[in-house]
Amino acid sequence: MKYLYLNTILFIAFGWFVLVYSIGLDQFNRNKEPLSYLKQEGDGIKTIASNLKVPLEIAWGPDNQIWIAEHGGVISKMDPQTGNKRVLLKLTDVWQSRTAGLLGMALHSDMKKFPYVFLCYTFQRDKKYLIRLVRYKSDRDTLNDPKILMEIPAANGHNGSRIAVQRGLLYWATGDALSLTDSQNPQTPNGKILRMNIDGSVPADNPMKGNPVWAWGFRNIQGMVFSKSGQLYTSEHGDATDDEINLITKAKNYGWPTVQGFAESVEETTFKGLHNTVDPIKAWTPTIAPAGLDYYSYDKIPALKNSLLMVTLKGKSFRALKLDSEGKKVLGEQIYFENKFGRIRDLCVSPAGDVYLATSNRDWNPVSGFPTPADDRIIKISKLDPANPQNMVSSIPQGSKSALLYQQYCASCHKDNGMGVKGTFPSLLTSLIVVNSPKEFIKKILTGSNGPATINGVTYDTPMPSFAFLKDEDLIDITTYVRSLGSNHAAPIKPELIKEVRTALNK
Repeated sequence: MKYLYLNTILFIAFGWFVLVYSIGLDQFNRNKEPLSYLKQEGDGIKTIASNLKVPLEIAWGPDNQIWIAEHGGVISKMDPQTGNKRVLLKLTDVWQSRTAGLLGMALHSDMKKFPYVFLCYTFQRDKKYLIRLVRYKSDRDTLNDPKILMEIPAANGHNGSRIAVQRGLLYWATGDALSLTDSQNPQTPNGKILRMNIDGSVPADNPMKGNPVWAWGFRNIQGMVFSKSGQLYTSEHGDATDDEINLITKAKNYGWPTVQGFAESVEETTFKGLHNTVDPIKAWTPTIAPAGLDYYSYDKIPALKNSLLMVTLKGKSFRALKLDSEGKKVLGEQIYFENKFGRIRDLCVSPAGDVYLATSNRDWNPVSGFPTPADDRIIKISKLDPANPQNMVSSIPQGSKSALLYQQYCASCHKDNGMGVKGTFPSLLTSLIVVNSPKEFIKKILTGSNGPATINGVTYDTPMPSFAFLKDEDLIDITTYVRSLGSNHAAPIKPELIKEVRTALNK
């Protein structure tokens, strides 16, 4: 009898073990990373999703789920309370290369009446690259009934793109697709903000009849948001200088490629006078690669109220840009988490006032120290104290002026150690021109490069901007620093050589 009683207890215990294990296994299969869920990163900061594949866009849905668009073409939504994640759609025709891929997602502002989700992504047709804007219908846990609204030219880079819905109208921010002429041509769709009805037709009150162009003169917009009062803001990548925040106005020209940042040079001020271009409300040099943009109007995190919230790729940070009462000026900038989470691509804000950040550490341009095993992640910010040093963290090593200049202008492409990314950014350590041909090296920095180049048998076609704006002393510091990287111990660059090359180029 005693053994029967013991066997019964063991049988019940085993049954409970199987049940608990099954539940846990199911949770694992759905979440893929249960151990990282709700991982504390600090006071009011926690990781709520791990092992994503480069989330290009996240959005808070009317179902209180976080909708996620991953670069390879997967659309899913996740319960931020449980971590449960469901795939809604897997696109099969996405062309993914460097920045090309699934680029933007927006949910209609009235999903009950208009259950639409808008996506844009790059694809190939007849050996040409295009971006497709398409509307899907949301039906429970699937997206179906695709309707193509528009297709425009694409390229290896500068494809934008962000989408926003405001008062039943669709806004689409497109990149210049590496063209230096399209942005200033109102008859082409690239380098623009396009405004259309949700069926793709052109609203009657657009600036030009039958034309979706709402504003023009943009390089590569990476963030777009409407404020509570209905003002439209964008974040945009500059070239070698002048990343921008712009306040968008109907039928206005924002200057690219002639005007970069604020109109300051003779050429820029002349162009502004002729074309009535609009200056940004904020610009950065050195560049920080601004990405996702949102607006914060809640009381939960007082330090962020009435601010544009922005995340950065090169800058590897979360930033709050305090606005004036009219939303027309940036009064101040606060930088949080610099280098703590690596590259950050997008963010969204919940109705409760919590902020969610999406990292981008498994994308085409990795940075030192990342990705971590948990990347890519979604990180919840529910509390933020600007006085807490933990929130202001930066792991950028302190060093000489030349090392800092290299970090600001070179490291995002050629990396901290100068090794570059094979097939994308050439190595400075193995480049013969760096050590053996100082004049050619200086010339390359001053003129930049647009065409493909073959270095040590590898072809590189990523454009390099001109750094002619650098002062002579800064150029000396950077070139000398690069020539000393690794095992290279080339002689320092002399001021006379910089002047000689500049003079020859100006003839």
